[in-house]
Amino acid sequence: MSEINENLELELKIDDEKSKSLVDKVDEDKDQKLPYWREEKSKGRKKKKEIGVNGVDLGERGIYDKRNKLNDLTGREWTFFLNSVLVKAYPPTIKDGVGFDLRKIHPSPKPPQLMKELISFFTKGDQWILDPFVGVGGSLLGGSLCEPPRHGVGIDLNHLYLNAYNTVCETDNIPLENTIHGDSKEILSNNDHPLLDRKFQLIITDPPYADMMNKKKTGQKLKFYGKDNPSPYTDDKRDLGNQEYDDFLIQFKDIMELAVEKLEVGKYAIVFCKDFQPKPGKPNILHADIINSLSTIPGLVYRGVKIWYDQANDLFPFGYPYAYVMHQMHQYILIFRKEEE
Repeated sequence: MSEINENLELELKIDDEKSKSLVDKVDEDKDQKLPYWREEKSKGRKKKKEIGVNGVDLGERGIYDKRNKLNDLTGREWTFFLNSVLVKAYPPTIKDGVGFDLRKIHPSPKPPQLMKELISFFTKGDQWILDPFVGVGGSLLGGSLCEPPRHGVGIDLNHLYLNAYNTVCETDNIPLENTIHGDSKEILSNNDHPLLDRKFQLIITDPPYADMMNKKKTGQKLKFYGKDNPSPYTDDKRDLGNQEYDDFLIQFKDIMELAVEKLEVGKYAIVFCKDFQPKPGKPNILHADIINSLSTIPGLVYRGVKIWYDQANDLFPFGYPYAYVMHQMHQYILIFRKEEE
């Protein structure tokens, strides 16, 4: 019993010494001032709407500032858009699919409703957008769905894609915007083209990501259809979808530089992309390589990224049971701004 008491006294003595040491440490730190946000009470968000001299009260939409030269959004709507992660599905089966049955001849058609959200932030009503890789017209349809609508010019090598866009506009009673069939580099180099004799307020495009579509299919396509056949955009050698990775970066930068010449100063260029699977010695971080490449264009400045997590995708056990293989459920939306050179 005596031994137990001695052990207990020893533990209490040790604990007491630890407590004194801790108190001494706190006393030593008293002179170190805490950051103001740890000491002062937050004033919180403003609950009352302050209209101000330049404000226009749009009811539930919030307050619109008349100095807003970028878009037609209120401060509340502007704030909501700034979220860097977009978690949303745009199911093609609903009305918002906008002619998906016709547009699905394209391997990766972008949802017009998604394009509408982006275009609504980066333009005002009746302004002009340019898409050098318009495909089946997701960007043009998105502009037409905006309120007020935006106008656009789209370029593509594949006339079948452009025909699909034209048919969708006809069947869904959507205003037909301007399309040009041909190679973007050749067309944008032509300063006398009547449809390009203007300044645009937005470039928005989803280019072919090098030779990604020339690779065998895995996951969803293989699971649902039992086929792994590649699905290239075209057989044309000029098609960026037929270029190897490094060549793609060079060609895409050249095309975007021509497009940016037609972009109004202070306006934006938006590029969709998706990374390749990494390989030993080659990380294939495509979105970073595109950012670095396009940032060499005079006057074009990278401003940030939105990550679109497409909830319409299904998960598959890639790599099981041998190794980790990334299943990309997201795409990058890269945002650039044209500044004075």
